[in-house]
Amino acid sequence: MKTETLTMPQLGESVTEGTISLWLVKPGDTVKKYDPIAEVITDKVTAEVPSSFDGVIDKLLAEEGDTLQVGEAIVTLQVSGGSTEVAATEEEIPAVKEQTVQTDQSMKKRYSPAVLKLSAEHGINLDHVNGTGAGGRITRKDLLKLVESGQVNQPDVVEAPTIETVPTKAEAAVETPAPKSAPKPAMSTTEDGDIEIPTAGVRQAIASNMVRSKQEAPHAWLMVEVDVTNLVEARNRHKDQFFKQEGVKLTFLPFFMKATVEGLKKHPIMNSQWAGDKIIQKRAINLSLAVATQEALFVPVVKHADELSIKGLARAIDDFGKRAQAGKLSSSEMQGGTFTVNNTGSFGSIQSAPILNFPQAAILSVESIVKRPVWVNGMFAARDMVNLCMSIDHRVLDGLVAGQFLQTVKQALESIDPDQLALY
Repeated sequence: MKTETLTMPQLGESVTEGTISLWLVKPGDTVKKYDPIAEVITDKVTAEVPSSFDGVIDKLLAEEGDTLQVGEAIVTLQVSGGSTEVAATEEEIPAVKEQTVQTDQSMKKRYSPAVLKLSAEHGINLDHVNGTGAGGRITRKDLLKLVESGQVNQPDVVEAPTIETVPTKAEAAVETPAPKSAPKPAMSTTEDGDIEIPTAGVRQAIASNMVRSKQEAPHAWLMVEVDVTNLVEARNRHKDQFFKQEGVKLTFLPFFMKATVEGLKKHPIMNSQWAGDKIIQKRAINLSLAVATQEALFVPVVKHADELSIKGLARAIDDFGKRAQAGKLSSSEMQGGTFTVNNTGSFGSIQSAPILNFPQAAILSVESIVKRPVWVNGMFAARDMVNLCMSIDHRVLDGLVAGQFLQTVKQALESIDPDQLALY
């Protein structure tokens, strides 16, 4: 037998780390090549990590809730081949079994943030739960099984579990002092009735990526007001027939995406990324689409959006939305985006300042369409108006080209003719 090591894979463009949310195996389990061994969360996707070998799980090198850098070891396996296997003597076997029994509960009190959150939500006393993870560790799966069985123990007082910090291998090897310029996090206190929500998994990954974007990219912000009265009329005329024919709702978003594509085609520098000593102007127009669920924000990519009609864009939006809610988006669908469209108007927002989807140079937020009095042909009239808000990376883009881009998008939307609407 020989030992092979699996490392944290890169699950998305610009992804540098991942968080182990759930181990699907334990030491001693036999796995085949491509069998899933763990669920990993990044700021872009939740995905299963497969085994690269046929073999037996030797050691889990990280705990649930641990965040590891891409390329860092996460598990070792014993696979056939390599050095000659040395058979254990009968005297050695009992000693091994005895050691296993003694250390079986060594991880019992080490709780991942996901376990803490579930136990708080359902009033579970973790001292009364038998863990099936490595070293008796309680996993998220253990708690879900307990909740589904209806056997949750809810005492009047649930003691708060002790959280033990487990250093990563890199931290254990080298203690790197924090830079003097790094601000210390503000100390917060809790009072009766406060709820502590662990920031692990997707939320922690999103936070890290947003901080990186704000720290590295100098943001500039622009907004333009657009009269979409004709767009509203056109959509209202065709939405019922469109749903009957396609089985997909005709929302406003595909129209805004189509107009965005027109702007990117006319001003290709907007479709760029900062790369340190150069700017990369992307040829493909791949629109990243912000899709929110109750627990996370996913950013799937509509590849070659310039080749799609309103119908094609509507189908892509509907498909991504449904699969995001079901947790079925793959890591490959989160990669390759060149420009992001954010539909904040679906929440009733009328103005926002979005954070760049690093390393992209621009992000456009479509706000809510509202009725406003507008001066038209010498009189005030009620018109359907919308704000388009955009953040740009000022290293790549200047206000002139960004303003020209927004004017192109505005003209594309305001020139829509309800009588000659091209949906296909």
